[in-house]
Amino acid sequence: MKAVVLEGPGRAACQSVPEPAPPAADAVLVRVRKVGLCGSDLNSYRGRNPLVTFPRIPGHEVAATIVQATPAYPQWAVGMAVTLAPYSNCGQCPACLRGRPNACQFNQTLGVQRDGALTETIAVPASRLFSASLSLKELCLVEPLTVGFHAAARGRVAPEEIVAVIGCGGVGLGAVAGAAFRGATVIGVDLDDAKLATAQKAGAAHTIHSARQDLHAALAELTGGRGPDVIIEAIGLPQTFRAAVEEVAFTGRVVYIGYAKEPVAYETRLFVQKELDILGSRNALPEDFRSVIRMLEEHRFPVDDTVTHIVPMEETPAILAAWDRDPAHFTKIMIDVA
Repeated sequence: MKAVVLEGPGRAACQSVPEPAPPAADAVLVRVRKVGLCGSDLNSYRGRNPLVTFPRIPGHEVAATIVQATPAYPQWAVGMAVTLAPYSNCGQCPACLRGRPNACQFNQTLGVQRDGALTETIAVPASRLFSASLSLKELCLVEPLTVGFHAAARGRVAPEEIVAVIGCGGVGLGAVAGAAFRGATVIGVDLDDAKLATAQKAGAAHTIHSARQDLHAALAELTGGRGPDVIIEAIGLPQTFRAAVEEVAFTGRVVYIGYAKEPVAYETRLFVQKELDILGSRNALPEDFRSVIRMLEEHRFPVDDTVTHIVPMEETPAILAAWDRDPAHFTKIMIDVA
């Protein structure tokens, strides 16, 4: 069968790979229909993802159709359209024992520590599947949106709070939508007019173009001088890591989704003086998947504005190279597998 393989830094190719082994008793075989690409896939292509070894089949944002079911899970039938949680968990580490398997110490994500879904068929544990009354394009958006929804949940976002999301790319849009879905007033912050416009359609009541506006002054104006109750950082730059702590309200919450690519120097006085909650957010939980599905079924997300490029599987190497050259040109890429 065909697959896209990352052969090494900057090198991808469509190749023939072996068919998957027959699925275990608790797994189903699915025909992959669409795969979305995110920033972690770009970093893998560039050779900058320390968790990836080559060769590697990427892909963890999946819309698929069941082609072989299992009697152990009678709710799943051949022909059903599904998406899936691409994570694994050990069940024994501190995170798993605390009921937070999304942060499993030994997690292996599809397309990262193990081969992913950018191939024709894969076997998937039935417990990882989710179905919904959604199109394949919408199903393929579920997993990337759950990452932002989980960040909103980690920040304990509540109705009538003010939440600023720094970075309105694919993950940031999920945080905007997740905070708005929880009833908060959301401020989207970015350097790109098109991304800010999409953030408004995703639920942002206000936007700040931080290259043309002073971030501190704009946030002060929108919050009556208090600062946002929650700031979600979805870029991963030292300056935005610091800005989140500097701009959040006293006793507010800061949630980090992005990884800073270099060490960050903080004025730690603000941690104590403001008595802040500083939170990391990783992957997503089943309840995040269910919340995203509910939002999409209610048509509360700008799917067509978010998905900027859809190409056939054979064009994946070319679009990865184009994305590498000009990342600002792309918001969400989807690959048509079948």
